[in-house]
Amino acid sequence: MPTAIEFFKFLPKKNCGKCGFPTCLAFAMQLANSKAKLADCPYVSDEAKAKLEASSAPPIRLVSIGAGSNKVEIGDETELYRHDKKFFHQTRYAIVISDRAADKEIAAKLRRAADLRFERVGQMLAVDMLGVRNDSGDAARFASVVARVARESALPLVLMSPDAAAVRAAASAANLSRPLIYAADESNWEALAAAAKELRFPLAVRHADLNGLAALVEKVHASGVEDMVLDLCPEGLQQVVERNTIVRKNAVKRTFRGLGYPIITNACGNGQAVLMAMVSTMKYGGIVLMDDLDPAHALPLFTLRQNIYTDPQVPLQVKAGLYPINNPGESSPVLFTTNFSLTYFTVAADIEKSRMPAWLLVVDAEGLSVMTAYSAGKLTAESVAEALRSSGAMEKSGREMLIIPGMLSRMSGKLQELTGVKIIVGPRESSGISKMLRSL
Repeated sequence: MPTAIEFFKFLPKKNCGKCGFPTCLAFAMQLANSKAKLADCPYVSDEAKAKLEASSAPPIRLVSIGAGSNKVEIGDETELYRHDKKFFHQTRYAIVISDRAADKEIAAKLRRAADLRFERVGQMLAVDMLGVRNDSGDAARFASVVARVARESALPLVLMSPDAAAVRAAASAANLSRPLIYAADESNWEALAAAAKELRFPLAVRHADLNGLAALVEKVHASGVEDMVLDLCPEGLQQVVERNTIVRKNAVKRTFRGLGYPIITNACGNGQAVLMAMVSTMKYGGIVLMDDLDPAHALPLFTLRQNIYTDPQVPLQVKAGLYPINNPGESSPVLFTTNFSLTYFTVAADIEKSRMPAWLLVVDAEGLSVMTAYSAGKLTAESVAEALRSSGAMEKSGREMLIIPGMLSRMSGKLQELTGVKIIVGPRESSGISKMLRSL
């Protein structure tokens, strides 16, 4: 990695600030610490790009699979710990279909994969990819199943075959959008690398020994394949933790390009598949392959991923404003909460459960929860009064009444002075909203 001074020599020295930093020297220091990208400078010359792009590239290569709105991106990570900055590209989960499966079984698995969708704090959590495994050894059968899966699902695919001829047959049988080929090893890497280069598909490379894997990656790269994913062949949970961590540390801390690629974990046929998926999610996994995924296991797995890949420095927020719940009218009460996503969706869900029509005023508190925002001075009687005025809540409700969170009872007096409406102190927990609304 070049030093800050070496980067600075190639920068335009305009100090224009368009890169997000006040001076070119400051930008060079960020480049040297992998905290910025060369592309952030609009004036850098092509010569400088050619000389510095490779050395300033992220320690883990960005690999794209699929196309369009369902395209998944993995890699391009720069940190070992999410609190240092954040993790950029979340772990992707793929359900694998065997080409030996009967038509009914294939249809059922496709339906289950499509139905694994959950909405949580305003985000849709779902299965990301589908894999087709060539268990039959028949290239024609494999191509037929791949074509069917590609036709019935828009999710990106993983072509799981050690046979380059089967991969080419699948590519010919269907209009595939950049699937991942899985997987090249010591026995077949030349043929699969040639197919990946010809088709311009990313390629998974597998080896149980990390030194052997790095050597194999070098061979595949020398053959002309740029986009790779690494299978470290873990046999259990301990090896997932150990090997994934070793690879990530070598890529990020030592900028070792031989292991600077996303990681794929094959949990198919493993009795601890969900646990392997969880550990892989917590320890730098890019893709996890599973034979199937039960909804009871999927929700906690997806929630774990959502928590890890949320930017720890930016709380999840909803848009401030007035939200109608259960078709409210002029006689419906107004409640308020902050724009922290978890708070909003919890309160909104409890109002919905009451089946009582109400208006929910969401006040901008920079994404903080009620008590955190109040304690930090981000939620005040003045800010609530302004939100009430700008939203026109009282004109839509007509009840001249505002219900406030129970934990903000000390705000009630001043808020009533500022707004001139009757202030009702609600329950301390949103679970009590239903009972309170029925009593009004």
